[in-house]
Amino acid sequence: MPKIGIVPNFTRDKAPEITLKVTEQLRKLNIEYFFDKSLLNLFPVKIDSDNFTEGLYERSDIIIAIGGDGSFIHTAKQAAIHKKPVLCINAGNLAFLAGLEGNELGLLEKLISGDYVTDKRMMLKAVMKNSDCEMSLGYCLNDVAAARGAEIRLIDIDIFCDGRKINNYRADGVIISTPTGSTAYSWSAGGPVIDPQLECMTLTPICTHSPLNRSLVFSGDSVITIKPHKGCNEFSVSTDGENSITVSDGAEIIISKSELFAEFIRIKSDEFFDILNSKLKVGRTDEKETT
Repeated sequence: MPKIGIVPNFTRDKAPEITLKVTEQLRKLNIEYFFDKSLLNLFPVKIDSDNFTEGLYERSDIIIAIGGDGSFIHTAKQAAIHKKPVLCINAGNLAFLAGLEGNELGLLEKLISGDYVTDKRMMLKAVMKNSDCEMSLGYCLNDVAAARGAEIRLIDIDIFCDGRKINNYRADGVIISTPTGSTAYSWSAGGPVIDPQLECMTLTPICTHSPLNRSLVFSGDSVITIKPHKGCNEFSVSTDGENSITVSDGAEIIISKSELFAEFIRIKSDEFFDILNSKLKVGRTDEKETT
C-alpha cells in the first residue's frame, strides 16, 4: 500500500473541501496519508494530528497536490528532488497539469492497483554568471523569463545556442520554456503548444521589435545563453515566475536541461491533446458566462 503525502494550496477556494474529500476517500481505501507538520495549526478543515509529519517527501511514496498549476509546479519540483511522483487534483481553473478533477476522486483506488501511468517531464536549470562568480537560479518546470523591470522601454538582448550567436532581440524580454511550459507564459506571448513528451526548449520573445519575431525551438541538449547589452537597467530573471532576481550589468543567464525530471501520475486515459482541447473548451465556456 503506498503512503501518500498531501500538499494542499488553501488559497484556492475549493481546496479545503476537496482536501477533506481526498482524506475521506483515502481512509475508505485504508491508504495511509500525511500532511506536512508545518500546516498543523493552519488547517481550515478538521484533520487528526497523527496525520501530520516532518519529512513529508521522504516519508511518502506518492505526493498528491491540490490546487492549480502554480502550486502543482512548486510541489512537482520538490517531489523531483526526492524522486517521487505527483498526482495533481484540480482546485483551481484550467489547471493543465491536473490528473484528476474534484469530482473524480473515486479513481484514487487506482493508486492501490497501480492502474496508472507516470509521465516524465523535462526540467531546466539556470545560472547567472559574470566575471566574478556564478550563481544558481534553481530548477524550473515551466520556464525561465528574462525581462525588463519597471522602465517602459525596449531592451537589447543577445541569444546564443551552444556558444554560437543566434539573434539579437529588441524586446521586453525573452522566455525559455520546456514543453510543459509551452501552455503557460510562452503561450501567452504567442509561442507554440508542444507535446510534453518531447525534450526541447522554446525561445519566445516578448513584444519584440525585431525582424525575427517568432518562437525558436532548440534541442533539449542545447545550452541557451541570454546576454543583455551593458547598460540595461532593471533587467531581471525568474524561474517559473518565482524569485525574480536583478541581473547585474555584464552578467549572462545560462539555461540547460536539468538532471532532474518531474513525474506526473496520469490515472485517466486522456492524452495531452485530449486534455488541451477539454481545458480550452472549459475556458471558452467560462468566458461566455462572464460576458
